[in-house]
Amino acid sequence: MNTAELHNEVREVNLAYLMLAQHLVRRDRDTAAFRLGIGNDLADLLERLTPGQVLRMASSPMLLCRFRFEDRMLAELLCDHEREAGMSRLHAAILAAGQPVETLA
Repeated sequence: MNTAELHNEVREVNLAYLMLAQHLVRRDRDTAAFRLGIGNDLADLLERLTPGQVLRMASSPMLLCRFRFEDRMLAELLCDHEREAGMSRLHAAILAAGQPVETLA
């Protein structure tokens, strides 16, 4: 994959993420903030973005979404334990809820 292809892939992921995040925030702000791991300031910003602003942000060469956690146990809970998937996801949600939300600096 060359640099231009990689940039296009990043842009597509960014656009999909921003559109989903904006939709979630507009639909149910509190649930969106929890699921996205964001604070009220960022939720406000996402809600107010125009389509043009979303496209400009999506065109950034850096990936705008990131893993909400850096905890290996949380990652393993989300991808393992097929027999107890429901309990693992619940445990992962509890751990994620204890993580601080991102805020604008």
